[in-house]
Amino acid sequence: MTGAITRWRRRIGALVGGFEAGEASRRLRHFQPSRAHLNTLVAAAGADITARARWLVRNNGYAANAIESWAGNVVGAGIKPSSLIADPVQKAAVQRLWLDWTDEADAEGFTDFYGLQRRVAREIFIAGEVFLRFRPRRPGDGLSVPLQLQMIPSEMLPLGRTEPWGGNPVRQGIEFDRIGRRAAYHFLRRHPGDVTDPGLAGETVRVPASEVIHVVDPVDAGQLRGVSRFAPGIVKLFLLDQYDDAELDRKKVAAMHALFITTPAPAEPFDVAESDAGGERSMDLQPGQVVMLEPGEEVQTSAPADSGGTYEPFQYRTLLQVSAALGIPYAYLSNDMVRANYSNSRLALLEFRRRVEAYQHAVMVWQVCRRVWGRWLDVAVMAGALDLPDYERRRREHAACAWLPPKWDWVDPLKDARAEIEQIEAGLKSRSQALAERGFDVEQVDAEIAADRARERQLGLSFASAPAIDPAASDAAAADDAPPPDGAVPDATANRGRR
Repeated sequence: MTGAITRWRRRIGALVGGFEAGEASRRLRHFQPSRAHLNTLVAAAGADITARARWLVRNNGYAANAIESWAGNVVGAGIKPSSLIADPVQKAAVQRLWLDWTDEADAEGFTDFYGLQRRVAREIFIAGEVFLRFRPRRPGDGLSVPLQLQMIPSEMLPLGRTEPWGGNPVRQGIEFDRIGRRAAYHFLRRHPGDVTDPGLAGETVRVPASEVIHVVDPVDAGQLRGVSRFAPGIVKLFLLDQYDDAELDRKKVAAMHALFITTPAPAEPFDVAESDAGGERSMDLQPGQVVMLEPGEEVQTSAPADSGGTYEPFQYRTLLQVSAALGIPYAYLSNDMVRANYSNSRLALLEFRRRVEAYQHAVMVWQVCRRVWGRWLDVAVMAGALDLPDYERRRREHAACAWLPPKWDWVDPLKDARAEIEQIEAGLKSRSQALAERGFDVEQVDAEIAADRARERQLGLSFASAPAIDPAASDAAAADDAPPPDGAVPDATANRGRR
């Protein structure tokens, strides 16, 4: 019945016309994409996609470079909080306690909270999702705040578990209540691929949703589980890797053969002493060596085929497609800076930074940082590590926080600094905004500046301020340092005396 309706709809579309993309023309006759929801597609192929993405990260240099570049730009040294509590004494106490706790945040003890952020960014890129579980600790454990975070990989939540549980539906390992809210997660006790774990394979444990942060970058409405960002580029990365290996092996085999000797009597026996381990006649050549050949034998040099002029363009175009699929600039994916110049590098960098900033806000800050900060503050107050008056009634006020991502390095420090100073002087930007964009808290910076100046006065120190930058002089200096045009002979006296 469905097939008949589809054929009828296509006939109507062919008669009416309109959208060529919806017609069943000759060019699109075999273009029949699946109409299944993303959840169905992830349930069928998600595990294989994640496994292949992890294999590429472990074995493919481009994939490994892409993941490190992404994590470095999204997190860097960490997305750090700046409490918005009005009382400076209370704010300082909160910031000090947070700084102490960040070193204790990881339940595994491998890194600090900002290192966990980096691991989260890597996992989302590879597997499309990751889970963080709040692990309360006893007061006697010696932590500044009795709370830690445990990272759980996506494979620990079985995609195939879709069944009713206690009156609630469980879909792809996630339990929902009667109004569609996430009630719990049914994690495996043991990683399905870890044979070193003595736990029972397939045994699950129910963890309330309030104790879990499901970090995912959703792409479709109604999506339950994540999809690897490698998904659009896995095929091309794998085939390109195979092509490179085949080309390298072909060149290696060709380079092993220096000369070939032809003889008119190939069936004539030869001395076994001149044969190699495989029974083939071989000859070791030395520099300046004169070799006497048998009568009728001729020497032919090896002339292996070159890679050809299409090798580099093919590699470049394929890597461009992979770069677009992963959302990573070509130079960041390949480390190829030869093709880059200042203008196109700056354009690519600005576009990449816009994407990263959107990801930082929508995923890292909204899903991870806010949840961790709120739970940490609650536990700190209940444990007596913080004294915030009337916390229960004024929780929203006390929990207010600004998250400062890592600063972006300037592409052209002199021009960028000059432009920012002019924006501040013209009232187009505040110092607070400028410092926040660099990942600094304006109150902390001002306090450090005031402390430095007070110490200078106390010690009788005086540092002359830097001279004002003259734009004309700066541009003239840049022109002096510029290389001469092609074919021009540089003046030997132009830079005399300059160091």
